[in-house]
Amino acid sequence: MIAQPAPPGTIQPIPIAARAWSLLALRLGMVLAISLLTWVILRSAAGVSAFPPDTIWATLGLLPVNIVCLLLVAKFYREQGRSLREAMGIQHGRIVKDIGWGLLWLIVLNVPFVLAVSGTVLLMYGAQAPEAFATIFVAPTAQTSISPVWLLIIGLIAVIPFIVLNAPVEELVFRGYGLNGLQPGLGRVGAIIMTSLLFGAQHIFFAATIPGMVVYCIAFTVWGGIAAVIVTKQGRLFPIIIAHWIINFMLSAPALVLPILMLTGVVK
Repeated sequence: MIAQPAPPGTIQPIPIAARAWSLLALRLGMVLAISLLTWVILRSAAGVSAFPPDTIWATLGLLPVNIVCLLLVAKFYREQGRSLREAMGIQHGRIVKDIGWGLLWLIVLNVPFVLAVSGTVLLMYGAQAPEAFATIFVAPTAQTSISPVWLLIIGLIAVIPFIVLNAPVEELVFRGYGLNGLQPGLGRVGAIIMTSLLFGAQHIFFAATIPGMVVYCIAFTVWGGIAAVIVTKQGRLFPIIIAHWIINFMLSAPALVLPILMLTGVVK
């Protein structure tokens, strides 16, 4: 049967693949734009010329990115007749089991991630790799002199929303709507590879140095690829979100603990 053209004035639904591409492109574009904007502001206001910006500023910049992406992915799922709870695979009576899966995936994801980081640094620096670890993940020139009070305020504004929002939003964008949306055009393997590469590319803007950007890109591509395979096989997103939550909490908590220790005099 030959498909009949739509009546004049009919609004054609946007294919899921096009929406998936737009969602992924929007997130990467916003991360790039906010990283550049933060760099310009820090350069003009504090004389900090190093790029990418310090981690605390990158985390703060993720707040609007996560909010916009959450609203957009919720809209896309709602138009499919699905809630975010359904999209994440949160099921009553499975929370405890999902926490167990999340702890398992935390180990499964972090072992190859650490190996990817170590292997990349070794390939880049050879025998000087041990010394390189002290320089490529910390950039003193990118850090700004901030009082402990303001450091704590910025940390509260940046870190708490990051811990709450980033894991579910990133998983919904990359391993949820993005992965499912790219499969019709790229196939399962192609969708896994593409979303993993984009996940790795996003994280280059959270590194401390240019060499660190290379390491982050490779390591987070590996992390994203394994996470995508797990989600594809398990058929549910929530256990990976739990693993992602734990990682974000572990990496972000020091940004709150350090200024508190400085204010109490424990650290000077």
